[in-house]
Amino acid sequence: MRIIYSLTISLYYLGILVASLYNKKAKFWVDGRKGVLKRIAETVDPSAQLIWFHASSLGEFEQGRPVIEAIREKHPGYKILLTFFSPSGYEVRKNYRGADYIFYLPLDTRANAAKFVDAISPSMVFFIKYEFWYHYLRVLKKKGIPVYLISAIFRRNQLFFRWYGRWYRKMLKFFNHIFVQNDESLNLLSDFNIKHTSKSGDTRFDRVAEIARQTKAIDIAEKFRNDNTVVICGSTWDKDEELLVKHINNSAKDLKYIIAPHEIHETHLQRIIAALKVPFVLFSDANFENVADKQVLIINNIGMLSSLYKYGDWAYIGGGFGVGIHNILEAATFNLPVVFGPNYHKFKEAVDLVQAGGAFSIEDFNGLSEIFKILFENKEKREYTGKIAGDYVIKNQGATEKILTKIFNAS
Repeated sequence: MRIIYSLTISLYYLGILVASLYNKKAKFWVDGRKGVLKRIAETVDPSAQLIWFHASSLGEFEQGRPVIEAIREKHPGYKILLTFFSPSGYEVRKNYRGADYIFYLPLDTRANAAKFVDAISPSMVFFIKYEFWYHYLRVLKKKGIPVYLISAIFRRNQLFFRWYGRWYRKMLKFFNHIFVQNDESLNLLSDFNIKHTSKSGDTRFDRVAEIARQTKAIDIAEKFRNDNTVVICGSTWDKDEELLVKHINNSAKDLKYIIAPHEIHETHLQRIIAALKVPFVLFSDANFENVADKQVLIINNIGMLSSLYKYGDWAYIGGGFGVGIHNILEAATFNLPVVFGPNYHKFKEAVDLVQAGGAFSIEDFNGLSEIFKILFENKEKREYTGKIAGDYVIKNQGATEKILTKIFNAS
C-alpha cells in the first residue's frame, strides 16, 4: 500500500504540472513549491523552539487559528511555522502575522518529509481536521515528535473504515492524540480500537466568537443599509447567484442585498452585474453619495465578509448547490438566521442548526423565495431564529482551551 500511495502522490504531481499550463490555481501550487525546501532551510532558525501547524486550505486554517493565537498568548517562547497544501489558503494568508514562518507544504514524498522535518526540527506538530500525509507522519513518529490532529471529524464511509482500510488506519496511530468534534467520530474510532482520542469540539466556534468581538466598522455598509432590511449573501457561486438575482429583480425596494461572491474575478462579477435589473454598486466604486440609493452592494475584495455580517438581518451562504456550504458560523455568531442550499449534511453545525430552527435549507428558487418572504415580513420570527443561531455558537465555544489544557498539562 505504501508503494501505491507514493505512486498516487507522484501521479497527482504530474497532473498538477499539466494543469499548471492553463490553470492559475495549479500554477500557484507548482510555483510556490519551487525551491521551497531550500528557502525553509535558509529561513527557519533551527535552534528555536518551534511548533508546526499544517492546514489544507483557508477553512482548515480558520479552525487552527484559535489554537495558534492561544499558544502565541500563553506560550510566547515558541515560534510558529504554518504550512498550506492549497493556494487558496497560502495566497490569502501568506502574510498572516500570527505565524513566524509560512510556506507551502512540500509534496509528501519520503525524501521531502525527511528533509523538511530535519530543517524545522519542531517541538510539536498540529495537523488540522482532514490532513493525513503518510511520509510526514511516519517521520515525525520515528523521531518521537508529538503530533496532534485537531478539530477532526470522521465518517464511516472514509477510507480508514473500509474493508481495505487497515493501512490507512495505521496513519491514525501515528498521532499522539486525536481531538474530534463530536461523539460520532469518537465512537467510530473506538470501534476500530483507536483510543488516543477525546472530544474537544470545533475550534471554529472560538474563532467566530473572536471575530464578532474584533469586527471592524465598515462605513460604506452602514450607509448602504440606511435603516433598511439587509440580506448578506456570502461566498456565493453561480447557482446561488442565479437564484438570488432572480429573487432580487422582483424584490421589495426596502429589502437590500450585500453579495460577496466566492470568486471575484472580473468575468464572474460581470455575469452578476449583467443579470441584475435593480440599482447596484461595486464596493470599490461605492462612496457616501452613491451607495444609499442602491439595492445591491457587490463586494469585490477578499477578507471583508466576516465583518459584513453585523450589517445584516439574515444570511444566505453559498456552496450548497455544489460540493458543500461555506462557513455559516461567521453569520450565526451575529444572531443571523442562515439560509443555504441542499448539500449541507456533511457539516455538523448546519445539520444542528436546521434541526434547532436557526437555519433553513432550500432546494430551488421557490424555496428561497418562501423563506426570504417569511424572514422579511416577520421580524419576530427573524429575531427568534437568529437568537437560536447565536446561542448555538455560544454554547459550543471552548474547544481551544480543552486542546491546550490536555497538551500542555501533559507535557
